[in-house]
Amino acid sequence: MAKPAGIDAPFSPDDVDIIARDCLYQGFFRLEKVTLKHRLFEGGWSREFSREVHRRHDAVGVMLYDPEKDAVVLVEQIRAGALDDPLSPWKLECVAGLVDKEESPEEVARREALEEAGCEIRDLIFLHSYYPSPGACDERVSLYCGMVDSSELGGVHGLDEENEDIRVHVLPFQLAWELLGDGRLDNAMCLIGFHWLAANRASLRACR
Repeated sequence: MAKPAGIDAPFSPDDVDIIARDCLYQGFFRLEKVTLKHRLFEGGWSREFSREVHRRHDAVGVMLYDPEKDAVVLVEQIRAGALDDPLSPWKLECVAGLVDKEESPEEVARREALEEAGCEIRDLIFLHSYYPSPGACDERVSLYCGMVDSSELGGVHGLDEENEDIRVHVLPFQLAWELLGDGRLDNAMCLIGFHWLAANRASLRACR
């Protein structure tokens, strides 16, 4: 199948002229107003225009999977971005966390598994790196699958100093897959991670 024209020669950062970055808010995260212009597909340059950009730390997510029991480990906690969700602001998700400057994504995956689920990862498999919402946010997510022993996992975890109240769930893969289909696992990490796991779990179980 032929690739669309231009797919191997995208524009580069040199094709954007950033005229100004103005801080609108600085808290744990930063909101900027960026004024820019850029080259156009049909030649020439765009007019100057502005966009608001939510500047976040990069993040790491890890789908915890027990191939021996064919089970996944998910965490449940209240999420500020889902406070207006008509079903519940408590969400079932993969273990995840933000990258500190001195940490590698692999170190973050292992640290967050311990902090959020009391879980040690045996083997770590890189899945994807992606922007969840590049139209308005600079966050990039590295997603992994971590092989674990889920036999002793459960309970409530999290760091008091970060106001975390995290409940751990160990679910048979089939039940979790049904929850995904029912719209209960409604976040990008779960959607991407579970579809990767559905395609690869047979080979993961064969290697256990």
